[in-house]
Amino acid sequence: MIEIKVKKELSSVKETFKLDVDITIKNREFITIFGKSGVGKTSLLKIIAGLIQVDYGFIKINDQIWLDTEKNINLPPQKRKIGFVFQDFALFPNMTVEQNIAFAMAKKDKNFLKKVLEVTEIENIKHKKPDTLSGGQKQKVALARAIARKPTLLLLDEPFSSLDLETRQKLQEELKKIHDEFNLTTILVSHDFSEIFRLSDRVFLLEKGKIKKHGKPEDIFIQEKLSGKVKLTGQILNIEKEDIMYIITVLIGNNVIKIVAVEEEIKELNIGDNVIIATKGFNPFVLRTM
Repeated sequence: MIEIKVKKELSSVKETFKLDVDITIKNREFITIFGKSGVGKTSLLKIIAGLIQVDYGFIKINDQIWLDTEKNINLPPQKRKIGFVFQDFALFPNMTVEQNIAFAMAKKDKNFLKKVLEVTEIENIKHKKPDTLSGGQKQKVALARAIARKPTLLLLDEPFSSLDLETRQKLQEELKKIHDEFNLTTILVSHDFSEIFRLSDRVFLLEKGKIKKHGKPEDIFIQEKLSGKVKLTGQILNIEKEDIMYIITVLIGNNVIKIVAVEEEIKELNIGDNVIIATKGFNPFVLRTM
């Protein structure tokens, strides 16, 4: 069991606010921190990792206390069993893939290193340097390096946001496999609804530094009164009027679909909105997510 209770005054572009979070996570759970930009998501990850000091904090991982400000306990980052994957990869350019991963290991273990390379499917590029790799390959290496630390917690800060859709979807599948293979407890920061639905056991909705609600993805993002049997996530590309009806064009993965709607249904919808397509009684409808 993982207990995280922290308070920290933060400043965004618009205002100063207090991050005040109290969450409990089960071992081997995959959770996502979701919220608008500037509400404290990345700061929370950095606090857990020991990279940001807090006004008040208590972090207990199983039987080990990482942080207790009242008892003056604050383990430095290198003593916290954490794997952290940033958006910008942060690989050492002068090292090979294999050297980058081995550098993160507390104790050199050739067998475990080989397993990490195999599971992340980068054994064929282990002798290459980062500047010769694609974005997807670099992110695989960053993920492998984080796993090589044998972390109690894997922290991911929008790790796939800069990648193209096809690469992002492939890496999401591999991340789920890695999470299960290494029995990880994972905390992901993400804005990608398909990613959240595909990976997360639970979602914590963060607003202005506080957890507004938490639960399964479908409980957080889909109104309870809508009990559609089929639900897909996507983004609105276009809304076009045709006679008395409206045609909503939605991008879902690599596919584009069109939904017929009436004026009442499109009042709160705009081009660029992230939406959920659901069906109820064989009739599809569009629901804007938060």
